[in-house]
Amino acid sequence: MVQKYQSPVRVYKYPFELVMAAYEKRFPTCPEIPVFLGSEILHESRSEDGAIHIIERSCKLNVDAPRLLKKIAGVEYVFFIQKNTVNWKERTLRIEAHNETFANRVVVHETCSYSVHPENEEWTCFEQSASLDIKSFFGFESTVEKIAMKQYTSNIKRGKEVIEHYLKELISQGITFIPRWTPPAACGPKDEQTPAMGCDADAVQLETGAPGTTKEQTGSSCPPAEAGSPDADKLDADYIERYLGQLTPMQESCLIRLRQWLQETHKGKIPKDEHILRFLRARDFNIDKAREMLCQSLSWRKQYQVDYILQSWRPPALLDEYYTGGWHYQDKDGRPLYILRLGQMDTKGLVKALGEESLLRHVLSINEEGQKRCEENTNIFGRPITSWTCLVDLEGLNMRHLWRPGVKALLRIIEVVEDNYPETLGRLLIVRAPRVFPVLWTLVSPFINENTRQKFLIYSGNNYQGPGGLVDYVDRDVIPDFLGGDCMCTVPEGGLVPKSLYQTEEEPENSDHIRLWTETIYHSANVLKGAPHEIVVEILEGESVITWDFDILKGDVVFSLFHSKRAPETSHKEATLPSTSAAGDNVQLIDKSWVLGVDYSRLESPLVCREGESIQGSHVTRWPGFYILQWKMHGPLPCAGTTLPRVDDVLASLQVSSHKCKLIYYYEVLASKDFRGSMSSLESCNSGFSQLSGATTSSSQSQSSSHLSR
Repeated sequence: MVQKYQSPVRVYKYPFELVMAAYEKRFPTCPEIPVFLGSEILHESRSEDGAIHIIERSCKLNVDAPRLLKKIAGVEYVFFIQKNTVNWKERTLRIEAHNETFANRVVVHETCSYSVHPENEEWTCFEQSASLDIKSFFGFESTVEKIAMKQYTSNIKRGKEVIEHYLKELISQGITFIPRWTPPAACGPKDEQTPAMGCDADAVQLETGAPGTTKEQTGSSCPPAEAGSPDADKLDADYIERYLGQLTPMQESCLIRLRQWLQETHKGKIPKDEHILRFLRARDFNIDKAREMLCQSLSWRKQYQVDYILQSWRPPALLDEYYTGGWHYQDKDGRPLYILRLGQMDTKGLVKALGEESLLRHVLSINEEGQKRCEENTNIFGRPITSWTCLVDLEGLNMRHLWRPGVKALLRIIEVVEDNYPETLGRLLIVRAPRVFPVLWTLVSPFINENTRQKFLIYSGNNYQGPGGLVDYVDRDVIPDFLGGDCMCTVPEGGLVPKSLYQTEEEPENSDHIRLWTETIYHSANVLKGAPHEIVVEILEGESVITWDFDILKGDVVFSLFHSKRAPETSHKEATLPSTSAAGDNVQLIDKSWVLGVDYSRLESPLVCREGESIQGSHVTRWPGFYILQWKMHGPLPCAGTTLPRVDDVLASLQVSSHKCKLIYYYEVLASKDFRGSMSSLESCNSGFSQLSGATTSSSQSQSSSHLSR
């Protein structure tokens, strides 16, 4: 398996030329990096005007590996080839490195770049990426991979410290400014005026800044910039530390790579960085697992329009009176504090009076509000706050709370929250737990993620009072009065819901699934092997616009658009696999006897849509008739000129876990004159992720009269 690393953008608040002078002090040897034993120049060249300078070096490294492994490998040191290309005119340095030792067994590639900060030309940006592919290593492939990744990540941040060390050394010598490159025709001989990189670069560069130079360093000639990304599509290391917290180099890499994947597949609808990070943490920074979980959640949010819940959901008066929960200041770590007096809540009465749907909506609105409060507290306290604390008072909990339908509703709500709001609970404080609590805990705990369970602190009786109790996590002046504190708490006291308010049971809710927003505009569908899903749009007059928006939840599909003058007949595919029709429909319209080009024609080139992708597009109709949107399962195409399948096709077929793909879709027909001004027009790429998305730029790909974007 190939291991990859991608760094965030690291910013040096010094001019490019000064950073280059510090960088060159690392050669030929660097005591600050013990693993780097030395280097030798293999080749060096300059352009005629001196703007381009290329140096190729052989670098000797002492890898910290077990003595036995070195003996088996038969080497004591490892050699790398490093090629540096500096462009003084563009003020960039590109570093490319690969291993020379064991090149036929281990493939290591590293690329680094220094460039001018796009918003401050007196600052310098640094980026780094690398890949490691161990093909074979005497049966020690796994061991070598762990050693290599451990050493590489441990030296990543060390590299920045070394540059800063040499920058301080230059400044201590009074060298704070090095002039920029200018063309030789304007300034004389290039040997005297052009900054150079090589074994004698220090002497050339340091002479250009005489001791006592008064121009200050650290970008002090301009106001400090706010923590933020130097590029809209990239993450700055300072921004990560300020708004997301301390991450290891590999955790930073996972965040950046997953973010890049989302930018490529979900144009115009990228979740905020803290939201992506929560899913990575929930899956222990396994990118594939986090990506799958996040894509399912984004599709769920989109299908049920969860992003608009804070604007659209208004709790019934019954909830305001009998739901015993509410926000109450924050804990000692700055996390928003939510108080839930579960023991005083009539869960049975609320379920019977409101139903599971209303309770779930209310819980989701609480989670959405919690994320909003975390962002606000991050700005207020000046440090990353990505989760909240929940204080649960169980005083009054009894067997009434173990009513089976109520417990089932609670478990389903927990499941929805766990799937879509991972790592949002920072700490759960349970106080005054009665004897019946172990019974409830036994029922509920298996449905709670292990990482979440580790955040639970449970106190029975009055153990929450005094040292080791609430005062360790909540300031005394915000402890609620009903728990012995001095702070008045506005959380409702609850009580029994009058039976006169119970709903009738004429239309009982589905006992196996909580239905959200039955008025959702999205439809779900299954695409079976050999049975595509098709929908028909009848156009009575030309110059209309058909728009579509769909997400691929499972498998890969091919999307096509056809036109026919004949009205197709609907045919439903019978389920051939267990639970085939449980989560979506499958409709076939194009009769098998129809001939392409005779009975119907293709209007769009087939578009392959991969699992997890989100597709938006539109088509301007030219003729009346029936327009058919088709999704069919993507399979390997036969290779021309041979009966043997390609390796890629075989691998793709092995990755298909079943003979069924899943998708959700929405389509709309607009008058051509209304298309550009329509709020639902897909040209705007309005995805409904308003609460999760940062400011992103949608991109699109036009094909003839159509508009398609991923």
